[in-house]
Amino acid sequence: MNIPNLAPIPELYVSYESAQKLKTEAGDLTSLDLTPRQICDLELLMNGGFNPLKGFLSEEDYNGVVENMRLADGHLWPIPITLDVSEEVAAGLELGQDIALRDQEGVILATMTVTDRWTPDKSREAEKVFGADDLAHPAVNYLHHTAGKVYLGGPITGIQQPVHYDFRARRDTPNELRAYFRKLGWRKVVAFQTRNPLHRAHQELTFRAAKESQANLLIHPVVGMTKPGDVDHFTRVRCYEAVLDKYPQATTTMSLLNLAMRMAGPREAVWHGIIRRNHGCTHMIVGRDHAGPGKNSAGEDFYGPYDAQDLFREHQEEIGIEMVDFKHMVYVQERAQYEPADEIADKDNVTILNISGTELRRRLREGLEIPEWFSFPEVVKELRRTSPPRSKQGFTVFFTGLSGSGKSTIANALMVKLMEMGGRPVTLLDGDVVRKHLSSELGFSKEHRDLNIKRIGYVASEITKNGGIAICAPIAPYTATRRAVREMIEQYGAFVEVHVATSLEECERRDRKGLYKLAREGKIKEFTGISDPYEAPTEPELRVETENVDVDNCAHQVILTLESMGLIAAH
Repeated sequence: MNIPNLAPIPELYVSYESAQKLKTEAGDLTSLDLTPRQICDLELLMNGGFNPLKGFLSEEDYNGVVENMRLADGHLWPIPITLDVSEEVAAGLELGQDIALRDQEGVILATMTVTDRWTPDKSREAEKVFGADDLAHPAVNYLHHTAGKVYLGGPITGIQQPVHYDFRARRDTPNELRAYFRKLGWRKVVAFQTRNPLHRAHQELTFRAAKESQANLLIHPVVGMTKPGDVDHFTRVRCYEAVLDKYPQATTTMSLLNLAMRMAGPREAVWHGIIRRNHGCTHMIVGRDHAGPGKNSAGEDFYGPYDAQDLFREHQEEIGIEMVDFKHMVYVQERAQYEPADEIADKDNVTILNISGTELRRRLREGLEIPEWFSFPEVVKELRRTSPPRSKQGFTVFFTGLSGSGKSTIANALMVKLMEMGGRPVTLLDGDVVRKHLSSELGFSKEHRDLNIKRIGYVASEITKNGGIAICAPIAPYTATRRAVREMIEQYGAFVEVHVATSLEECERRDRKGLYKLAREGKIKEFTGISDPYEAPTEPELRVETENVDVDNCAHQVILTLESMGLIAAH
C-alpha cells in the first residue's frame, strides 16, 4: 500500500529510551563492523528509504528479488539488499541470534536478528540483476571480489543513524522531506536523481520537467557510493550549491541521498523510483541510460539507452510515482538556447553543440576552456579546484625490469632532472630503501615480493594524491600486481609505466651484485629471470633499451613522455 506523499512513513528506529537501553545490552552481542556500502543500505533501511523492507533480505525474499523483482509477499523490489559476510563470520553465528551492527569506528547503529544464512549463486545474481556476469560492471566486480561469500538476512532494530560530518544541513530522512513538503504545501514534487555535477543542460532539463508536470523540484543527488572514477561527492555538492541560486527558491529544494548505487540500469531506475516515493516525491526524471555503468567487456553499452524508461513505465503505477522522461538536451548556437535533441525541426540548418562527460574531463585535465554555454563559471571553478590541469597534478613513474637492468640508475637521473625543473616535490621509492624502512620484515617469496610492491604502490598513491611526483623502481615481475598498483594510483593522477627492457644476457653480464651467479648455483631461490618468471608489460607508456645507450638519454626519453602526456610543461 502506497502511503500518501505527505503522510509519515514507518521507520525501523526504536524510541530514544529503548535505544539507550539497547546500547547497553548490545555490549554482550556478537558485533559486525559494516562496510561503507552496508552502512549506506542500513541507513536507508532504518529511515524508511527502503520501505517496505524491514531488514536485510531473507533467502526467500532474495530469490524472489533476483528472479522476478518481487519480495516473497509480492511487493515490487528490484535490487537485493543483503548483508554479506565472510564464511568465518557466518560459521560463528546461529540462526535466531541477535547481532550488533556497528560502523567502522565501532559505534553501534542497529541490532539484527539473524533469521537466514545462505551461500548465494553470485553468477546468477549478476545475470539477473545486472544483465550479465561481466567483471567490467563495477557492481559485478564488487559482488565477486569484494562482497563476502555468505549472506545473512533478518529484521533490523534501528538504534541511531550513521554519523555524517559533512553537509549535515543538506541531509534529510524521508520523513524530514515529507514534513518539509507538507509545511510548504507541495502536493507535487519531481525528483532529479544525479551522480554528476550539474551543467546548463541539466538545469534546462529540470526546469522543463517541473513545468511539464506542474510540480516543485527536488534536486536529489546521490552522495553514498557511485561509480569508481566519478567526481567525488564533496566536489559535487559544492557544485550543486553553486548553482542552486539559478533556481527559483520558492519551488526548488536540494537534499542529499546517502545511497550506494549499483549502476544496475533498468532495475536501478525502478529502485530509485521506489526510494523517491518513500521520500515523498510524486514524479521522477528518468534519464537516457539511467544509472548505466558504461561499456561491457566487449566494448558495448551494458543497457540500451531507453531500457530504464521502458521498465519504469511498465511498473510506474505500482511504484506509485510518475515518470518524466529525460529529453537529451543540446545547445543550438543560432538561438543561444538548449532544446530537446529530438524536437529540433531545422537541425540540418543550425549548429548543435554538445560536450560529453569524457570531453569535459579531457578539458579539465588539459586546462582547456570550458565554454559558458556548457556550464556555469561557478561550477567550472569548483571542478578546477579538484582537478587542476595535468601539469599541476601529482603522478607516478613506475620503472619495471629485471635485476641489473638499470632501473635504479635511470630513476635517479630522472629524479635529478625533475628536481632541477622544480615545482613539485619528488620522491624516489627505491627498492633497497623501501625494504629497509617499509618492508624490513619481508622475505623474497612471491607473496612477500607482491606485498612489497603493493606497499610501494600505496605510498606512491598518497604522494600522487597530494600533488607530488613518485618514482618507483622495483623489479615488479607480475602483471596482476602492476595492474593493482596502477588502479590504486589512477584514482589520484597519472601512472606512467616504464619498461626497462634490458635483456637477461646483458643483465647477467653486468651482475654487479653477483646475484645472478648465486641464482644459477641454486643459492637464491625464486630469482626473477632464472627460477621465477618476469612477465614483461605488453603496453607500457614507454619502453627503454639500455644497451649501448647512456643513462642521460634514457632519462630524457622519460621526460619527453611526461611532456607528451601533459604532466610537465614543455620547455
